[in-house]
Amino acid sequence: MADIEFLESLRGDTPQPPSPDGGPRDEDEALDAYSKVITQVAETLIPSVANLRVTRRAWRGEPAEGGGSGVVITPDGFILTSAHVLASTDTGSASFVDGREFGIDIVGMDPLSDLAVVRASGTGLAPAVLGDAARLRVGQLVVAIGNPLGFAGSVTAGVVSALGRSLPTRAGSVSRVVENVIQTDAALHPGNSGGALADSSGRVVGINTAVVGPGVGQGLGLAVPINAITRRIVAALMTEGRFRRAYLGLAGGPRPLPPKIAREVGRDRGIEVVQVVDGSPAARAGLRPEDLILDVDGAPMEAMDDLQRLMVGDAVGRRVSLRVFRDGGVTTVDVTPMELLTG
Repeated sequence: MADIEFLESLRGDTPQPPSPDGGPRDEDEALDAYSKVITQVAETLIPSVANLRVTRRAWRGEPAEGGGSGVVITPDGFILTSAHVLASTDTGSASFVDGREFGIDIVGMDPLSDLAVVRASGTGLAPAVLGDAARLRVGQLVVAIGNPLGFAGSVTAGVVSALGRSLPTRAGSVSRVVENVIQTDAALHPGNSGGALADSSGRVVGINTAVVGPGVGQGLGLAVPINAITRRIVAALMTEGRFRRAYLGLAGGPRPLPPKIAREVGRDRGIEVVQVVDGSPAARAGLRPEDLILDVDGAPMEAMDDLQRLMVGDAVGRRVSLRVFRDGGVTTVDVTPMELLTG
């Protein structure tokens, strides 16, 4: 008898028990709070996530097929994805869970942030709402939506495992580090790249970009954050097809300031210059290793992310003033950044 009841419960034939107040227990009441959040986010975002299929240029033989995910950001077809999804791509298409499929054109790519924008030939698409990763907290619930291994509209959930991670990127001979990358334990697999990482309100706070594989750590994924910096990158890709960066020619990292200087500037960290590239704007201006950069045009510098935030197209060819702690004193160094070329 128990076996029959169990089989009937699997078929859904067994009546649901009444709710505590004696009334019928509907589906919403049966879902716990966690499940409600996941289902609401999925229902909101799945129509906005595209399955991207691309044809890559091959060195020999037949062209190779590849794919990933993308997030619709405008009703007229602009889709945000990962730059590496489109690497060496000739043609492609975007399909959606409602069965529609459109050809895509590459609008702009920025390998140094691993972001790209394509445009689908269709209209009337469902745009996702972009959030702000700066508001995330470790332990916060996040939902990943993409097309792992080609399975469209797949949903996984987890938490923000860590914030402030760094992701090395490269374009030609130029390498860079994407700062403030989101680490999550939401399951990601090949094909999730370019898909959405969303908060509990269904706002896209990151673009899934990398999976940490065996030998390094299972169950760890990384996402490029949606924040003030990446919004500027996306806007530039949509309007200009590229994102211009200024170049100083130095490598550095955060370092505690001497107590006297810390009291003077009201903070305890600056950027230590670790390396200066020969012939670069920084070298021509006289910057040297062990200099501590305190501020740039009055903006406080505590980490390389602060400096990279200023090194955008507007700074190319415009003199900027760096206040530097050197040899026990503070001096000002004027530098004129040049455009960073990635070819």
